[in-house]
Amino acid sequence: DVELVQSGGGSVQAGESLRLSCTTSGFPVDVSGMGWYRQAPGSGCKMVSRISPNGATTYSESVKGRFTISRDNAKTTVYLQMNSLKSEDTAVYYCAGDPPGYSIEDLGELRSCPVPAGYWGQGTQVTVSS
Repeated sequence: DVELVQSGGGSVQAGESLRLSCTTSGFPVDVSGMGWYRQAPGSGCKMVSRISPNGATTYSESVKGRFTISRDNAKTTVYLQMNSLKSEDTAVYYCAGDPPGYSIEDLGELRSCPVPAGYWGQGTQVTVSS
């Protein structure tokens, strides 16, 4: 069975940093697209960052330059380093792995996380106080 287990997150002050981890089992993290998504109250599920099988990374404009996604194939873990956090980063964060054959991004706008496609972590709250 595929399992994605998240760790990290919590409550911090604006300007501080956090690192989220997503450890996978039964999932070919080295040959699959993976990403971090977030959902704030009253908002849809938004892509924060993605990493492709060849290591190419994508970021939303709101986090570009502050967040870094990385992958450790040996540990089958994907990370999201979040620096210079802002109050608007407050949300529940989810890691996700693409299903075989397509990307979660192919689904278009997501109303809520998680969606019944691909593989998702359990979600973790990040709260940033200004």
